[in-house]
This record gives sequence, C-alpha cells and structure tokens, in this order.
Amino acid sequence: MNTKSVIVFGASTFASMAAFCLTHDSQWTVKAFTVDKKYLTKSMHEGLPVVPLEDLLNDYPPDTAKLLLSIGYTRINGLRMERFQQATESGYEIISYISSKAIVWPNQCFGKNCLVFGNAIIQPFATIEDNVIILSGAHVSHHCVIGKHSFISAEATFGGNVTVGERCFIGLGAVIRDGLSIAERSFIGAGAVVIADTEPGGVYVGNPARRIMKSSLEVTG
Repeated sequence: MNTKSVIVFGASTFASMAAFCLTHDSQWTVKAFTVDKKYLTKSMHEGLPVVPLEDLLNDYPPDTAKLLLSIGYTRINGLRMERFQQATESGYEIISYISSKAIVWPNQCFGKNCLVFGNAIIQPFATIEDNVIILSGAHVSHHCVIGKHSFISAEATFGGNVTVGERCFIGLGAVIRDGLSIAERSFIGAGAVVIADTEPGGVYVGNPARRIMKSSLEVTG
C-alpha cells in the first residue's frame, strides 16, 4: 500500500470535511474511514469503506497506513483523547493536517493529530499541542499555548500569552483576553468574552463571560 495512505477516524460530516481537505490539500491519500463497531451503520462513506475500529489492525495495520482522528468535542474532548491514546498504543503514526490556506510560520510547533483549517491564523511563538482542532478563521496570538485534546471553533480569538489547558472547548467567535489561563476542561460558549482566568470543568457564557451551574461534561454529553 502507498506509504502516504491514511485512515480517517469518523464517518460524520466532520470526517467528510477532513477527508476532503486531505484529498485536495495534502500529500495524503485517504483509503478508508473507521468507527467503533457499535456505531457502524454503513459500509461506505464518501465512496470509501468504513471499517470497524476493532478490525483496523487486521485490515490496515500500522505499517501500511497512518491515522487522522476527525472527532469533535464529545465528552469535553474525552472521546478524541481516548482514541488518540488507543491509536498510539496500537502503534499507529498519527498525522496532522495544516491547511495551505492557514497563516502559519516556519518552525511553528504543532503536535500530532492537529487539524488547522483555512484562514486560521497562528502567530509566531504560539504552540499547538497534540490532538488539537482549530477551525477556520480562528486567531491564536503570539506566545499562546493551546493544550492537548482541545477544540477551537471558527473565529475564536486569543490575545497574546494565553494558556489553554487540556480538553478545553472554545466556542464560535469567543474572545479570550491576553495573558489569561483557561483551566483544563473549560467550556467557553459561542460569543463569550473572557476577561478572567477560568476554573477546571467550568462553563462560561456571555459578555463578560460568567460561569453557569452546569459542568463542561454535562453540556458536551
């Protein structure tokens, strides 16, 4: 098999988008999709086979294909974290996709399984850790650190020197003031304007952002 072969985890519209971008804007060739057997509802997706995850080692072993995990923020990114760890333990190399239409810089630090879509801006000295999704138009300013297993929605904006903990979700068009610390598993709602550090597992909405009673796990299933 072509050593540039990749298997996309997922069979949703988000997986379709990831596969489309890989096909038209990368060196990779998508060979199949994979999902957990209990969620397998079809044998084909976008004209390619859908393989049960439990059969992946036999059908597409690590020496024949890489993986890309196109999973959203279910369980405050917990599902994507678990599958990332499982794939690593199984010996798969996990690739990243950085859109040619994103604005990035030489020697920028990206981890494994990072998806950065078109028109995102990642300024110099920013660090994007493993398993992070950054959607179109997001702006990550200088010296920011986006922690592992996080999800950054379209048009979210970060001032400089922001630190985002692991498994955070930042909603559509949210604004994070410079110098803040966004605690692990924080959920920042669409359009929220965050002007103070957050607490682990909190849900923040509004302008200025305020914490509500629900936890981030509750609002993300």
